[in-house]
Amino acid sequence: MYRQLMLMTLLIFLSACSPKKMMVSERLSPFDLNGTIATIQKNAQEAGWVTPKVINMNDNVSKNGGEPLVAQVRILELCNAKHAATILNDEDSRYAAVFMPCSIAVYTKADGKTYVSSINAGQMGNFMGGVVDEVMTQVDSEQHRILRFLDEEPAS
Repeated sequence: MYRQLMLMTLLIFLSACSPKKMMVSERLSPFDLNGTIATIQKNAQEAGWVTPKVINMNDNVSKNGGEPLVAQVRILELCNAKHAATILNDEDSRYAAVFMPCSIAVYTKADGKTYVSSINAGQMGNFMGGVVDEVMTQVDSEQHRILRFLDEEPAS
């Protein structure tokens, strides 16, 4: 009986938690597309990260034969060399290079507003364990600082 009750509780809990919400955060930005990108780049630099590339997905898709996108989409690549080196110098963690560099998406929707989505680095680290977990826990904390402006009330 106890086991069945626990199983039912677990199933109810899991049905309420979508994998999307567990792994990806989407938040409204108080700024337009370019202002959001500039704020992320500034905050990243202050946190010791670099933004080696901002990918314009509209241009990328159009240049390569895709249908024109109906909204503006940019992917910011962010890198912290110390975190990258810790993972890449560990033989058992090098597989995590597939997650590098960290990406943050900035895009508009039909409502005309700008949104930011990012991976839950802490949760991803929990799944991987070991050195990757240790590093991704730090990445998660720093990513929260980089994106802290999304939690502030928009200026009126």
